[in-house]
Amino acid sequence: MTDSMKTAIDETNRRRAIQEAYNEAHGITPTSIRKAVRDLISVSKKAEESSEKLAKDPESMTKQEIRKLLADLNKRMKHAAAELDFESAIRLRDQIKEISAYLNE
Repeated sequence: MTDSMKTAIDETNRRRAIQEAYNEAHGITPTSIRKAVRDLISVSKKAEESSEKLAKDPESMTKQEIRKLLADLNKRMKHAAAELDFESAIRLRDQIKEISAYLNE
């Protein structure tokens, strides 16, 4: 065990002790988070919508059009992440990286 591992484990144990003391003092019993399982059909439908092809090839776009497209993709990526649809957010992020290369040329 390295010194950094020991330090991290000791810190975790210290924080755990503080949390347990707080919970006991305030009568709190920790419980697991319970979330509903998402409807798989709606998730796959969102994935299909987010992977749609671009209306115009970025090579033929002006810099202003590319900036507008990047802003739209960035907005969609953040929305997907907020909806916990990380697969779509990752695809959009990758699209943003590809299209940004055209802007930097």
